[in-house]
Amino acid sequence: MKNFFKMVLAVICGILLLNLLIIAVFSGLATPSKPTVPAEGVLRIDMSKIVISEQTQEADPLSMIQAGGQTVKVIGIWDATQALKAAAEDPGIKYIYLKTDGNTTPLALADEFRQALDEYRQVSGNPVISYIESPTTGSYYLASVADKVYMTPHPGGMYSINGISSQMFFLGDLLKKLGVNVQLIRHGKYKSAGEMYTRGSSSPENREQYQCMVNSLWDNVAAGIAERRGISVAQLNDAIDNLKLCLPQDFVDCGLVDALLTREELEEQVAVLAVANNYDKVTMINFADYAEAKASVSKASQRIAVIYADGEIVDGSDANNVSGDRFASIIEGVRKDKKVKAVVLRVNSPGGSVVASDKIKHELDLLKAEKPLVASYGSMAASGGYWISNNCEKIFSSPYTLTGSIGVFGAVPEFSKTASDVLHVGVETVTSNKHGDMMSLTRPFDKDEYNYVLRSIEDIYDNFITIVSEGREIPKAEVDAIGQGRVWSGRDALGIKLVDEFGTLNDAVAYAAGLAGDEDLANWNVKAYPAPLTVMEQMMNAMNGKQEDYTVRVARNLKEPRVFARIPVEIRLQ
Repeated sequence: MKNFFKMVLAVICGILLLNLLIIAVFSGLATPSKPTVPAEGVLRIDMSKIVISEQTQEADPLSMIQAGGQTVKVIGIWDATQALKAAAEDPGIKYIYLKTDGNTTPLALADEFRQALDEYRQVSGNPVISYIESPTTGSYYLASVADKVYMTPHPGGMYSINGISSQMFFLGDLLKKLGVNVQLIRHGKYKSAGEMYTRGSSSPENREQYQCMVNSLWDNVAAGIAERRGISVAQLNDAIDNLKLCLPQDFVDCGLVDALLTREELEEQVAVLAVANNYDKVTMINFADYAEAKASVSKASQRIAVIYADGEIVDGSDANNVSGDRFASIIEGVRKDKKVKAVVLRVNSPGGSVVASDKIKHELDLLKAEKPLVASYGSMAASGGYWISNNCEKIFSSPYTLTGSIGVFGAVPEFSKTASDVLHVGVETVTSNKHGDMMSLTRPFDKDEYNYVLRSIEDIYDNFITIVSEGREIPKAEVDAIGQGRVWSGRDALGIKLVDEFGTLNDAVAYAAGLAGDEDLANWNVKAYPAPLTVMEQMMNAMNGKQEDYTVRVARNLKEPRVFARIPVEIRLQ
């Protein structure tokens, strides 16, 4: 027995020492020195090597090891656009070489980045050239901003410039066969977040909103491409709908590409633009390195806070989502910080917990009473995301933002038939009161219980439209009409007053600076809240069990059912 305890103690000590060693090694890997970049050269942006996200994230050393030291750099939209602004003023940057194959950046962020590239062209007077091999709708949309678009002449690539689509999957029939009865209680005929669990196909309202969304998004994409390429939207749609873009030469014939170049011809063109004798003499500057090198902490004493509400809105203090307790504390700290003169709330959230949303909104209302508060929308600012932000003094949105979804739902599964008909398990319940087993998940609601939950849903919805009515100064009946859980594109949201104008994160920060009395951003320290988690913090959270897994959260919600304000749809442009 004595030897056994010695062995256990040795194993525990070994595990602790191993963890300390791993932390020490990863700590060294996670804190590299700031890169140095050449003073002169061509700024090379390869979208297969970077992803534009809400905030810049440190490279995960574990993923780098698994990928042989190579990884995709995650660059925040603020850092990415500020780097392009710096490049426009940098005489050492001769032009930008843009390669968009492999682009996975969400459409709203890709559009912000595209606008920054266009601004670089106009401010610097230098060209942007792009090169594509296997264009998709998303990669070509970004490439089309360039002065010249080149393409490989070699056929065989997968060409998928074919518009925008979104698929819906419905599990209702499958769940019924398994005996699972999902009790969906909602307000809003378009609030379709729970439909996949209760239906075998889409409701007419859900299909209507999906169709309107993809049409609106595509109209913007098509208009952007057509404008830069000097063709009409009708010509672009004709090429796509009639499958005319099959071979590389087709892209030239349809006006989407300027010329087909082999790699050798491309290198020659790159050298000519760089005023170099040959390609080997051209200095390429990596965009990720350039963005990191140009990122600087302002010494200005006055501060603009950018609060990133990025992720699902959840209860508690989860560091990987917009958690109610954590964000309420962050907002309170920003409000009390005398150095912070104005605040931008950057929202990229599908919504989530009503309780957490209301907790965050309460703190934002207190902040707004003391300091200017402006909203900037990313890919999504819907349902709970709209709940927390609609009272801001001004809302800047992308045409590609998905917003609205002013509705509420609750979904409670019950497994009585699964137990009796599928598993052949008997369940007996003893309760002290009539409805003591109401949330037991082993029987359906009775009529009184259903109405009890419905009453809560209706009350929350009424509160939701009241909040929006007051925040946006729209009559309550009008909010109800455009609400009903319907998701709107940013383009359509502008027409119904859910947002104020199209604008980027930079536009929102500049506007907030103006409200605070100084429009010159050079005089401001723009600080992010919360700061992105370092690799070390991510590791420590994982080791301490602070990182709540999605499946754990779902299981907890099944055990303790909640009411949600969440968007029913996510659309990605490939």
